[in-house]
Amino acid sequence: MHIKRILAATSLAAGAMFSLNAHAETPTCELDRPIKFGGMNWESNLLIVDIERYIVEHGYGCKTDVEPGDTLPMFAALQRGDVDINAEVWSTQMQKAWDEAIAEGKIKQIGEVFSGTDGWYIPRYTAEKYPDLRKVADLKGRHELFLDDEEPTKGRLYGCAVGWTCGNLSANLIKAFKLQDEYLVYSPGSSASQRAAITSAYKRKKDIVFYYWTPTSLAGSLDLVKLELPPVDEKALECFKDAQCADPQPTGIAPYTVKTAVNVKFADSAPQLIAFLAKINFPEKTVTEVLGHMENEGMEVEEAALYFLKTHPDLWTKWVPADVAERVRNKLAAS
Repeated sequence: MHIKRILAATSLAAGAMFSLNAHAETPTCELDRPIKFGGMNWESNLLIVDIERYIVEHGYGCKTDVEPGDTLPMFAALQRGDVDINAEVWSTQMQKAWDEAIAEGKIKQIGEVFSGTDGWYIPRYTAEKYPDLRKVADLKGRHELFLDDEEPTKGRLYGCAVGWTCGNLSANLIKAFKLQDEYLVYSPGSSASQRAAITSAYKRKKDIVFYYWTPTSLAGSLDLVKLELPPVDEKALECFKDAQCADPQPTGIAPYTVKTAVNVKFADSAPQLIAFLAKINFPEKTVTEVLGHMENEGMEVEEAALYFLKTHPDLWTKWVPADVAERVRNKLAAS
């Protein structure tokens, strides 16, 4: 009888184990159609979308699609329901459209994916050469270190691409720190041109000061020092955003809360996926590190997503139930 009880208990345990494994290996998606992601065409969004897709496909058993496009077309598609998820929305860059979509009940914010930052940078080799250059205010009287190729009597500050809203911020920052008589802002025609100019100068060990933001692969792959700004003055910062700011005053730049947004109908029909998406939050430094690794190793975005999943289980396993995490781990182990 004792042996029978042991055998019976063993059989029950094996059955339970088999049941758990079967459950882990055979997920059923909440929706009988592909989950549609907005594929906004910058690197951090592409990385995050691929991470989320991998978990959705292998953890929740769903099919996924990506609709590529720029910010505003994908935001419009989200409101129409042509896509379900915009994984990385910089709402402060399109505040009016964001507020209207929320008020009209077309979209829902369900999470904060990371905090983005921007500011002025110099290479570490420049910082080591000039150890007293640590703040934006320290640029005053040092324009000869960064002479402009076309106007050699002035220094060159590399700003953001033509037409970007950060152009107002850069222009007002220069006025606030009384640098306009010493420096010119060079605004490249595109973000690719901006990146190429910075990378070219860095490779030649040329001293350069430039505006940039994180998380990005450039910030992750180059050894940079961010110039310090004073504490954030909300009133001054609000004026910084205005091209007609009459009297810019020195201020820091507050981090940007970057959000996850979904279509409302999708939110109502997929509560398990919404619970997952709502928990997603990356440390900005982690995203920058992964993007830098991708750049330095010549990885594709899909490879960088796998790199993140394999090296940071401490993060993503907190976003999902245990059975979902087990399925994703099993797939990663087999890849």
